[in-house]
Amino acid sequence: MNMTSKSAQFAALIGIDWASQRHALCLYDCATAKRESSILEHTPEAIAQWARGLQERFKGKKIALCLEQSKGPLIYALLEYPFFVLYPINPATAARYRMAFKTSRAKDDPSDAQVCLELVLHHREKLNPWLPHDAPTRELSCLLQHRRAAVDLRTLLTNMLRDALKSYYPQALELAAQDLFAPLGCQFLLKWPSLQELHKARKESVRKFYYAHNCRRMDVIEKRLDAIAQMTPLCRDLALLEPAMVQVRMLARQLLQLGGALKEYDSKIEQLFAQHSDALIWESFPGAGPTLAPRLACAFGTQRSRYQSAVAIQQYSGTAPVTEKSGKNQHWVHRRWARPHFTHQSFFEYASQSVLHCSWANALSQGTDGAWQSLSHRHPRPGLQVAAHHVRVLARPRPLR
Repeated sequence: MNMTSKSAQFAALIGIDWASQRHALCLYDCATAKRESSILEHTPEAIAQWARGLQERFKGKKIALCLEQSKGPLIYALLEYPFFVLYPINPATAARYRMAFKTSRAKDDPSDAQVCLELVLHHREKLNPWLPHDAPTRELSCLLQHRRAAVDLRTLLTNMLRDALKSYYPQALELAAQDLFAPLGCQFLLKWPSLQELHKARKESVRKFYYAHNCRRMDVIEKRLDAIAQMTPLCRDLALLEPAMVQVRMLARQLLQLGGALKEYDSKIEQLFAQHSDALIWESFPGAGPTLAPRLACAFGTQRSRYQSAVAIQQYSGTAPVTEKSGKNQHWVHRRWARPHFTHQSFFEYASQSVLHCSWANALSQGTDGAWQSLSHRHPRPGLQVAAHHVRVLARPRPLR
């Protein structure tokens, strides 16, 4: 098959090496078989002008565009133009393709754009065009990923707060009760950021504080008040105390704001998922619940043609094992390193929850299924087996609603 027939469905092919400020482009005109190199500034105005120029030049025909990005500002900008067919590739794919012909490892932006063009020009049958989810699923997916990032940030700030308290005020870890990031803990530290400040407070003030924050067991409160009276400061050096208290107040305020933001995320996610077309399907899965059901819905989307088999979604998410074999003795089975981490994480977390709510999943995790016992020798982690089996069930074709 010659180059013209392979590119007949597109008016042009473009390889892009994207960057934060400017993008290197390499365009292949399928009618003339000529290549053009250029630089595109990363501004909304420049991208819009460039896209409209291509639309006029090629009369609105389809244009294949290959780039090392599956999400980000450039992808979001290109979504506005339906005549673009995007072929996102893994950066490792482009790097190894380049090294196959340039063993010196020499590289620059224009040559990287040419590499992307070569991939979409000569190997397009091995690439998958990017199929965006419908708008409600994309919005829900963004909210879920942002919420997860906020939870990770909360964990980081909580660990920083715990370390700061251990250095001068370890008693607060017990007095704040439960989680440090909870409103009770943060408000307690903002009110009494050191043991010296706490000793100045009246017992009635401390008692009212606990009572106002839904800690109303009087025996527990009195026990804490007696413990406070007997506590001794770990550090009395003001040169250390003052900076530490400033840090603790800062972290407590941030955690309070994050708590409010997470409540807003949860409210919005619940509202969107209730309106999702596949909500009833994913709510029916054992152990999914209000947290994991929306994540499963976003992982699969509403386009039934996205994954042709269970193997496809297993390979994409990284739950399918990867075998590396060389010679007679070298045989290694591992997980896929390059994978969408949020989707991968969602499947594993759902697998662990399904064990608690589904009898066959629990039996599978215990290795009682003979069909899976042979696999357990290669995969000693039961979670991988459960995840793989659940994904196989989840990816079965479902009728259109």
